[in-house]
Amino acid sequence: MTQPRPMPRATLAIAAAFGLLAACDSGPPPAPPEIRPVRVATVERSTGGEVVSLTGTVQAETEVNLAFRIDGRMVERLVNVGDSVRAGQVIARLNRDNEENGLRAARASLTAARGQLTEAANNYWRQSELLRDGWTTRVRYDQAAQTRQTAQAAVDAAAAQVSIAETRLGYTELVSDVDGRVTQRGAEPGEVVQPGRMIVQVARDEGRDAVFDVPPTLKDQAPANPVIEVVLTTDPAVRAVGRVREVAPRADAVTGTFQVRVGLAEPPPGMRLGSTVTGRLTLGASAGISIPASALARADRQPAVWVVDPRTETVALRTVELVRHDPGHVVVGQGLEPGEIIVTAGVQALRPGQKVRLLGGAR
Repeated sequence: MTQPRPMPRATLAIAAAFGLLAACDSGPPPAPPEIRPVRVATVERSTGGEVVSLTGTVQAETEVNLAFRIDGRMVERLVNVGDSVRAGQVIARLNRDNEENGLRAARASLTAARGQLTEAANNYWRQSELLRDGWTTRVRYDQAAQTRQTAQAAVDAAAAQVSIAETRLGYTELVSDVDGRVTQRGAEPGEVVQPGRMIVQVARDEGRDAVFDVPPTLKDQAPANPVIEVVLTTDPAVRAVGRVREVAPRADAVTGTFQVRVGLAEPPPGMRLGSTVTGRLTLGASAGISIPASALARADRQPAVWVVDPRTETVALRTVELVRHDPGHVVVGQGLEPGEIIVTAGVQALRPGQKVRLLGGAR
């Protein structure tokens, strides 16, 4: 029997090398790319704006503080909170004793000054005739003329004091110069009041405002010169419309809200002072695309969103233009089209071209 011939040594070395290469190639295959689960939503174009409602109260467009112009002890107040007043109506009275005495003293001073003026005038005319006939000197004539002028000035001053005293006496009665309703009182009969202290506050009849405390985000989002619908909270059938008349320049130190006054056009009688009302305003009446605020990301310092390609199930970052935003939603003006799928949760861990697994929300 024929014996097999041994393999050459070179052939054995080559076979060993191929065996080693085969052993290296038999390692584990590389891991597939990570597929990240994300929540998504389908972009839809909104046809109208968001309606927001706030609760406020009806107040007068103008409130007037009625006060005495002089000090004194108030002896009578003829109106109370809720009473209707008319222009020319007496509201309160002060004690008149001091002013009456002052008027009598001023009139007495005027009478005395007029007597001195009469005496000085007679002396002046007598000196004039004597000077004409040469029986007196120019010096005495000039003195008489000066005395008459001084007496006339004293009469004028006394007459002015009488006028002042009469005016002060008139100031002991507080008279309303507006038509309206009393909303607040500031002093009671028997008190000594100072000039300018509010005795009653009167809400003028002309003009009514609906007053609301508006959060700063809502104030910034409101359109220019909006029409606001105002309804009575207890009876929504009682309604009116109005426009913003005044916005407080500073926020309230406690609540952080801004006081907004809405002037009501022809408010119904049911909207009385102090009534609770509800104001409704439509934000963003023009069409737009509203998306959750959680979908926002950043690209080159610009707002952006992750858009999903439904064929390849990969994501791409796209910049968008924001119209307005609040803590929950944002309205996109440009950058998205209806029907596109965007990522709404998990945007922080994505990278361009990454494959994703949709968890829900897309339609």
